[in-house]
Amino acid sequence: MTRSTVCRAWLAASAIAGLLAPSTTRAQAAPVQPPADLIVTNARIYTVDDSRPLAAAMAIRGGRIAFVGDARGAMTMRGAQTRVVDLGGRTVIPGMMDAHGHVAGLGDALAIVDLVGSTSVDDVVARVAARAKGQGAGQWIQGRGWDQNRWGDTRFPTHDKLSAALPDHPVVLTRVDGHAVYANRKAMDLAGITAATKDPDGGQIIRDASGAPTGVFIDNAMGLVRRAVPAQTRDEVRRNVQAAIADAHRWGLTGVHDAGASETVLDVYDELGRTGQMNFRMYAMISGGRTESAAVDRLIARGPVIGAHNGTLWVRSIKLYSDGALGSRGAALLDPYSDDVKNSGLLVSDPAFIKAISVKALKAGFQVNTHAIGDRGNRVTLDAFEAALKEVPVADHRFRVEHAQIINYADIPRFAQLGVIPSMQASHQTSDMYWAGARLGQHRLPGAYAWRSLLNSGVVIPNGSDFPVEYVNPLISFHAAISRQDANDFPAGGWFPEQIMTREEALKSMTIWPAYAGFQERELGSLTPGKHADFVVLDQDIMQVPASLVLKTRVISTWVAGRAVYEAGGRTP
Repeated sequence: MTRSTVCRAWLAASAIAGLLAPSTTRAQAAPVQPPADLIVTNARIYTVDDSRPLAAAMAIRGGRIAFVGDARGAMTMRGAQTRVVDLGGRTVIPGMMDAHGHVAGLGDALAIVDLVGSTSVDDVVARVAARAKGQGAGQWIQGRGWDQNRWGDTRFPTHDKLSAALPDHPVVLTRVDGHAVYANRKAMDLAGITAATKDPDGGQIIRDASGAPTGVFIDNAMGLVRRAVPAQTRDEVRRNVQAAIADAHRWGLTGVHDAGASETVLDVYDELGRTGQMNFRMYAMISGGRTESAAVDRLIARGPVIGAHNGTLWVRSIKLYSDGALGSRGAALLDPYSDDVKNSGLLVSDPAFIKAISVKALKAGFQVNTHAIGDRGNRVTLDAFEAALKEVPVADHRFRVEHAQIINYADIPRFAQLGVIPSMQASHQTSDMYWAGARLGQHRLPGAYAWRSLLNSGVVIPNGSDFPVEYVNPLISFHAAISRQDANDFPAGGWFPEQIMTREEALKSMTIWPAYAGFQERELGSLTPGKHADFVVLDQDIMQVPASLVLKTRVISTWVAGRAVYEAGGRTP
């Protein structure tokens, strides 16, 4: 054998040994997987992950999901300190996200006079008078939740009874939709409102035959009264925000898209996040009304906030307003209201303003989410978005129309064409269906709360409640989405049942679709390994029980980052 042949043989043997050695080394040095902090077993887990839609167990480590599958696989991650929770066959879903709520508004509503469910103006006055007892003269009394559409007399109330019962207390009561206030004489006097006060652009003062204000102020006119109300302290804002978050946890919410937060509220969110007190996923929209342009500019200049404080705070969107609300006849319609033929509603923002803010947002990497309820409000918003996108083309902008309640059929395809997301609240349909036909006429109802028509066009629909306009409980919107019926199963078969969502769509509309609408789908919205471990345990299977039983479902526990933030009765599940 020649020297060269020996060398070649030695090199070949060395190469083979080199190939074998690493595999042996890897097998010997394979890292031991750290144990899980929490293992959940014996559950029916709807993951909202199309790659594995149903599972029986999951393991959580470091606040994130480490494994989803069967109990055998999950238990391989058990360590000496691992907590194991046997759920006894209960249902688990991803943490529900409300895609449109008002956190500070909910906190305020929990602290003031609750007028939800009031049956008449006399009932309203009685509730307010009860709160005023023991309070010194001159102290402001505030409340929220009245809705004249639920009274025997559906006309707007006048201040007379309120003023007579509370002559020494200024009173301001916000309508359930947040688009009108009812004030007494003392409040109007302190605000300097007289018959000579002019209606502001985008607002209306309801007046009597002589032109005197009757006490109800709609949309932009609300500011005429509210300017006299003393501002909250920062401590009051923080307490109310924390109370709202605790209430949301009770109903299975692990996050919310806060639809219009002031600079003060945003600062409170940041403080809670920095100090580890934000056990919630807060997707906060900068409040961008016409009087808030300077604040919007300041906040845009700071740049987007994305998943700050361990994934608890996002500030990368701006909330604008196109029109008012349907219940107070402020929603802007293409044709007059069927029950008020001289009124077509109110545009509360100039369309040019919506376009200008949209252009600024697109250039700075911010999303724009515009309130639009009437068919004219929706068309104006889509037109403004389209114009802005022509000026600043951005592929994945995810602009949103908040509410999108009444849409002209010609505009339904435009959402998908423009890449605009209709962010809707299914519970509004079941609240409004009793009187929507009177407001709109039968010819406009096919475009009202048209979930199936929009889904079929190729968009997703993030669902919400608009709390405190509606109740916080997200299962109300889930039930409405799959049945289009109220809590009493009315009407039989559902209101325009052709617009119903499937249960799978309804669950997505409260989990992964809100996550997508907030650019959070890689972190939230499904029980997928690597995502934040936010989930809810329910006492019955909402994906299988009859629709009539959905609203009887109770939240057993709510978990954020693998930690229980709410447990029914304070018990460990």
